[in-house]
Amino acid sequence: MHYLQSSVALVAFASLAVASPVEVQNKRTFSLLQVPGPKVFRNGPVDMMKTYAKYKAKAPSDVKKAAAAVQSGSVTANPQAYDESYLCPVSVGGQTLQLDFDTGSSDLWVFSTLMPSTETTGHVLYNPNDGTSTKKDGYTWAISYGDGSGASGVVYSDKVVVGPVTATSQAVEAATSVSSSFTADTKNNGLLGLAFSSINTVRPVQQTTFFDTVKSTLAKPLFTATLKKGAPGSYDFGYIDSTKYTGSLTYVNVNTANGFWEFTATGYAIGSGSTVSSAYDSIADTGTTLLYLPPTIVSAYYAKVNGATYNTAQGGYIFPCSATLPSFTAIIGGTKHTVPGSYINYAPVSSTQCFGGIQRNTGIGFSIFGDIFLKSQFVVFNAASTPQLGFAQQA
Repeated sequence: MHYLQSSVALVAFASLAVASPVEVQNKRTFSLLQVPGPKVFRNGPVDMMKTYAKYKAKAPSDVKKAAAAVQSGSVTANPQAYDESYLCPVSVGGQTLQLDFDTGSSDLWVFSTLMPSTETTGHVLYNPNDGTSTKKDGYTWAISYGDGSGASGVVYSDKVVVGPVTATSQAVEAATSVSSSFTADTKNNGLLGLAFSSINTVRPVQQTTFFDTVKSTLAKPLFTATLKKGAPGSYDFGYIDSTKYTGSLTYVNVNTANGFWEFTATGYAIGSGSTVSSAYDSIADTGTTLLYLPPTIVSAYYAKVNGATYNTAQGGYIFPCSATLPSFTAIIGGTKHTVPGSYINYAPVSSTQCFGGIQRNTGIGFSIFGDIFLKSQFVVFNAASTPQLGFAQQA
């Protein structure tokens, strides 16, 4: 069983973690700001392949071919297709690492000194042999996130600190091998999963996520995500900051059967058009970039974009970069939640053509509300006895 404690102050996080003025019975509330990570290459088919692999789904053949063409070097990267990524500081075994917070997975894995030196250049490493950790003998983990990309390793029990909250015996998945797609991002030193512990990949015994470990020490068993387009966002734990959204929060129940923050959207609208009723099973995933929707909805959206077409060479919808994109509105809990059209222009594929941030969910089995959508919303991930998601437009 995990033993928890709260630290009074953490110098490493002094400028990044800000406690809420409200604490309930000595329980914790805090806000964690993202920091700029590495420049990342935005490429539609490559990002789509990562999503298909993450969710163990069969990718359409044209998506596979398009991603393979990029990864083989036969397609030249457009310099304008590079963008900032944003990470969160986490102390693991006394070492501050920049990690990606991912509500679509449930592992806390990190680059470590157990990896070959050829895979660790430029990365800050977790050292499980520094005397603070205890190895969980016989425990292993393995994850795949992309077309042949992935990470695997062994498991330790160690102190993990996020903001002012400490888990002194948290399962830390130390990588022994990481594929090249991860090693290239030298500022990203691993991932902190925030989905439900039921899909943790550690074997022979699954481990709890950091959030599940510490949620009993928080004022409320929830966290919120306020991701931003082109700027660092924030994660708040234990409280809801009403200054970060407009209007009212709309809550929907979460289906935890698959271990995700899964909910049902009930309709959509495109631009100023009328609302179309259409129920579609969905998840909220901060670790996925694009917005994946049923093909009929995607076709309806791009029918409103001049010059848009499904391009088999790109594995998705593209359009003239000069096109004015309409907004997309999802109906969640009976209320409208809108993504500005400008957010949906994901990345250039040439000097004149751009790749859309909305794509088909063919083969995945559900829709994925990734960062394209989430960067327009304030989202509450409430892990109470009846888990819920709350949505509101960002302030």
